[in-house]
Amino acid sequence: MDVENLTSITEFVFVGLSSQRKTQLLLFVVILLTYSLTIMGNLVVILLVWFDTRLQTPMYYFLMHLSGLEICYVTSTEPQMLAHLLAGNGVISYTHCAAQIFVALSLGAAECFLLGIMAYDRYLAICQPLRYPVAMDRSCQVHLAFGCWATGFLFGSIYVGCTFRHSYCGPNRINHFMCELPVVLKLACDDTRVTQAIIFVMAGLVLLIPISVVLTSYMVILFSVLQIRSATGWRKAFSTCASHLVVVTVFYGTVTSMYLIPRSVTSSDRDKNIALFYVVVTPFLNPIIYTLRNKDVHEAVARALRRGGFEPK
Repeated sequence: MDVENLTSITEFVFVGLSSQRKTQLLLFVVILLTYSLTIMGNLVVILLVWFDTRLQTPMYYFLMHLSGLEICYVTSTEPQMLAHLLAGNGVISYTHCAAQIFVALSLGAAECFLLGIMAYDRYLAICQPLRYPVAMDRSCQVHLAFGCWATGFLFGSIYVGCTFRHSYCGPNRINHFMCELPVVLKLACDDTRVTQAIIFVMAGLVLLIPISVVLTSYMVILFSVLQIRSATGWRKAFSTCASHLVVVTVFYGTVTSMYLIPRSVTSSDRDKNIALFYVVVTPFLNPIIYTLRNKDVHEAVARALRRGGFEPK
């Protein structure tokens, strides 16, 4: 007898990060602080690139889109986390849960592809400097950035369609602080093996294609850099790639461990720790990593302060 595709539950209950009230309030303060700094840091990057003509290059154009993705991503997850921590409990409606998964996975997939595009951009700039202005003109930048956003939302639609075609009749407790696809899918009442296979294949495409582009680009860059005899050339090539490599390693490492590495049925606490890192920590660190030792950004900030009547020391 076929299982009817009916859903009897109307909401999910989060176990959350902690059941201790003091710990919840401490986490509320920490996450509120990191959320505020994440929004401000990424917004500063966007404004600098938008208004400073010297930063209107392909590398910073893609960085501006990455900052936009980060702002949208943390806003789709962290305000809800803060509300639940402040209230001491977490409940989310079935529809809201589906929407959260859709937005988070769409933006996450878009970021995966964007990081691959950024690596390809570095390859063109370092290894094909004569072709670079033509190969990465404004039209190409816009199409590549739009393609990342569109592909991300396409994958997000497929993810949500596959996940919520199943019946959810109970239990409705999620050992997590947000609606995460693998954790929610465990609560389905019918057979999910086909869906799990589809999601695994799609996650492989979303992760492995950009990772392949990143690895290939940086292998060619490394080979080209080894041919450079001057220390100045080495430093310039390293400075343009180091921050991106750090972000790529952190982002792909955490997401791969969540969606591609097999997990046991009791690994939800591990899942929460991994998710906390790429939901809260990574978006907070990205603008710091990209700007901490970036001379172009430092000079842009100095010019912005001078225009505002402040003379940096």
